[in-house]
Amino acid sequence: MKILVVEPGRRPVQAELDGSLKVMQAVVGGCIQALYPFDDPVALICNEEGRLLGLPLNRGLRDANGALYDIVAGTFFLCGAPPDSDRFESLPEELAAKYEKLFGTPELFLRIGGTLLCIPAGPL
Repeated sequence: MKILVVEPGRRPVQAELDGSLKVMQAVVGGCIQALYPFDDPVALICNEEGRLLGLPLNRGLRDANGALYDIVAGTFFLCGAPPDSDRFESLPEELAAKYEKLFGTPELFLRIGGTLLCIPAGPL
């Protein structure tokens, strides 16, 4: 299964894995959680306890207006997720390119006076 791995502070990289639960858990460093924050048939697979474990904040998720509504903690990956299915599949090349660009710049997160700021980390 072809995936796009997004690690904190790094650019996304395409990888291939066998799709087993054990391997998916190894990529995210624990129990997996599937999120579906996109209009595309894409699943975001992350560590379900990432924030509780204090994993580093990775990338922000934004609404249609670009407003930050959530932050993924720890390494996550994107894979294909057919509609109305509970299985995962390879991320199609065109979607891999789209999300590689979307998550291409690592982000830094700062809390100042109760306000959360998201700052691009700059070129690597």
